[in-house]
Amino acid sequence: MTSPRLSTSPLAALRGLLSRPLASYYLLLASVGLLVAIGLVMVFSATGVDSFKDTGNSFAVVAKQGMWAMLGLVGFWLFQRLPVNTYRSVGTVLMAVAIPVQLFMLIGGEMGGKLAFAGISVDEKANWLHVGAFQVQPAEFAKLALLLWGAEILVRKRELLGDLKELVVPLFPVAGLLLALVGYHDLGTMLSMLTIFGALLFIGGVRTRILGLLLGIAVAGVLVLIFVGNEYRSARLASFLHPERMKDGDGFQAMQSYFAISNGGWFGVGLGAGSQKWGYLPESANDFIYAVIAEELGVVGCMVVLALFAVLTYAGLRIARRVTDPFRRLAAGAATIWLSGQAILNIGVVIGLIPITGITLPFISAGGSSLVVSVAVVGMLASFARAEPEAAAALHARPPGKWGRILWAPLPPLTSAGPSERRGDAGRPAGGVTRPRQRSGSTTQGRSK
Repeated sequence: MTSPRLSTSPLAALRGLLSRPLASYYLLLASVGLLVAIGLVMVFSATGVDSFKDTGNSFAVVAKQGMWAMLGLVGFWLFQRLPVNTYRSVGTVLMAVAIPVQLFMLIGGEMGGKLAFAGISVDEKANWLHVGAFQVQPAEFAKLALLLWGAEILVRKRELLGDLKELVVPLFPVAGLLLALVGYHDLGTMLSMLTIFGALLFIGGVRTRILGLLLGIAVAGVLVLIFVGNEYRSARLASFLHPERMKDGDGFQAMQSYFAISNGGWFGVGLGAGSQKWGYLPESANDFIYAVIAEELGVVGCMVVLALFAVLTYAGLRIARRVTDPFRRLAAGAATIWLSGQAILNIGVVIGLIPITGITLPFISAGGSSLVVSVAVVGMLASFARAEPEAAAALHARPPGKWGRILWAPLPPLTSAGPSERRGDAGRPAGGVTRPRQRSGSTTQGRSK
C-alpha cells in the first residue's frame, strides 16, 4: 500500500517550488523562452521549402525571425530595467505618437499605398509601414501604448471611477479613436486591443453597468466594421456561419486548416513532414502556424503549446496578485490577458471556433513587430515579478554583483507585505485596484448590479 507521504509528494514538491520568492519570475522566463524556441523551429518548418525555392537559402526567413527574436531580447533587457515611474510617464508619449501614425496609415491605405513621407510609405492594406529596407506594424506598438496609457489614467482616477464623466474625459474618446483608426483596416488587431482595454477597465474596478454599456458599443462597432464597406469581412463571416459555403474562395483558408489538423492525429506526421504548408495553406507561417503544429506534431504538440501559454497566464496573473503597486497590478493583469487572449483568438480561428480575423499567435508566428513587442512586454512583467515583496526581499538578501546588476537588472525597491498581500492580497478587491467611489460621497460596495 502506497504511503500517504509518497502519494502526496509530487503535489508537495510543486507547492514548494511555487512558494519560492522568485517562482513567478522563473515561470515567466521558462514559458516564454520555450514558446519563442518552438516558434523559431516551426517558422523554419513552415518556410524552409518555399524559402529555398525563392532565394536558394532555406534559412532566409527563419534567420530574419531570429534577428527579430534578438531584438526582442534587447527589448526584454531594457524593459526589465525600467522603474515603474518610467512606465507611467511613457504611456502618454506612446499614445501621442500612436494616433498620428495610425491616421497616417489610414490615409495611406485609402490612397492605395501611394502616400510617402521622408522615405516612409504605407502598404495598400494599411497594415505595414515601410521604413527604408524595413517594415514594421505600428498597430503592435499601439497595443503597448494603450496598455500603459490606460493603466496610468485608471490608477490616477481610481477614486472616481464610479463617475462616468471621469471616464469620458479623456479615456473613452482617445481610446475609441485609436481603436477606430486601427480597426478600419485591421479588425483582428483591434479585437486584441479591445481585449486590453476591457481588461484594464475590469481589473481597474470600473462598474459593471458601465462595462456592459461599453460591451454593447464595442459589439455594434465591430458589426459596423464587418458589414459597412468591407465585403471581404462579411464574406468571411458568412462562410463561418454557413460551413457549406467553405468550398468557395472565402472559406478556402479555413478548410485547409481543418485538413492540416485532421492529418496530424495524436502525434503528427513528423516535424517538417507536413504537406499543407506547401502552397495549400495560406499564411502558414503567420496566422495559421498553429495548424502546421497540429499537422506535424499532432495533439501532443498542440497541448504542449497550450500548456506553455497556461503557465504564462498563471505567472502573469500571479504577479498581478502579488505586487503592491496599483499601476504594476493593473498593467501586469492587462498585459497577461492581452497575450493569452490573443493566443485564444488565434487558436480559435485555426480550429474553427471563431471567424478568420487575421491575428498572429504570440511568440510563435512569423512577424518581427509582434515578436519584439510581445517579448518586451514580458520584460515588463519580469520587472514586476522581481518587485513582488517577497521576491524583492530575497534579491536584497543575496544581491547580485555589480556586473550582474549592470548586465541583467538592477535590484527592485523593497516593499513591505502583510499576510494578506502574501496570500495574493485577499484583503483587496478582486480587481486589485481600489474600488471607485461616487462624487456624492456615498460608498460603493463592490460592483453595482
